[in-house]
Amino acid sequence: MLPPVATTIAETRARVAVARKAGRRIGFVPTMGALHAGHSALIRAARTECDYTVVSIFVNPTQFGPNEDYTRYPRTLDADRELCAAVGTDLIFAPASEEIYPSDSRTFVEVTGVQDVLCGASRAGHFRGVATVVLKLLNIVQPDVAYFGQKDAQQTVVIRRMVKDLDVPVTIHVHPTVREPDGLAMSSRNRYLDPTQRMHATALHRALKKVEESFARGERRVSVLEREMSAILTATPGARLDYARVVDAETLESIPSIERPALAAVALFFGGTRLIDNTLLAP
Repeated sequence: MLPPVATTIAETRARVAVARKAGRRIGFVPTMGALHAGHSALIRAARTECDYTVVSIFVNPTQFGPNEDYTRYPRTLDADRELCAAVGTDLIFAPASEEIYPSDSRTFVEVTGVQDVLCGASRAGHFRGVATVVLKLLNIVQPDVAYFGQKDAQQTVVIRRMVKDLDVPVTIHVHPTVREPDGLAMSSRNRYLDPTQRMHATALHRALKKVEESFARGERRVSVLEREMSAILTATPGARLDYARVVDAETLESIPSIERPALAAVALFFGGTRLIDNTLLAP
């Protein structure tokens, strides 16, 4: 049976309230739709660990820049609903933009520092939009646990900091990146790639595997690890490097060497399509 789709805040709150009154633990998976196996894994985790699972499907306009892909971002609600049904979703919240951002909205959320590096350096305002919509969704659904994927590592750092700083009563669970058989991280944007670009897109994973191997052999100098990633990515046909960085995993600050958990993160353009990936390096 297909899960019900609520399009208003009031209906979503009412349905969740019924579940909570019945003593059910609420799990929440926020998405922008165009769901894939990575989302399925998050929903399954919510279903396993909670009693009532809510999935939001909302292409958030405030996290897209003026020259980004908001208008062409895939919107596949019927297919998304089928996927949600297959993995046991209880409710889909799929609001219109006007429901989330009424015309008189004036408030945005900033998570300074961690929002301004890596992806934030080339996507001005992106994480302000992410933090704002996630806080709104958390306030609407009021889940016990919210689920995010490690592929969007910087997003998880921003959200965890926001939740901590603003005393939001929710537990954040971050689950491992789900990959294609050849290592490419699952992403709704992968469908933008033509066959040649798709073949070369595995360079992101190869760059990260190279760093993991060097780290396992004892290399701790960040300059060396970043150079290894950059060499693979800049040699990728048809690609343009955005960044290849190793930073502190909690603060995202630059570090000279790895003495505590670090994040190796990469971003690569194929034409107008921007792909990201990362791996954690823990001494």
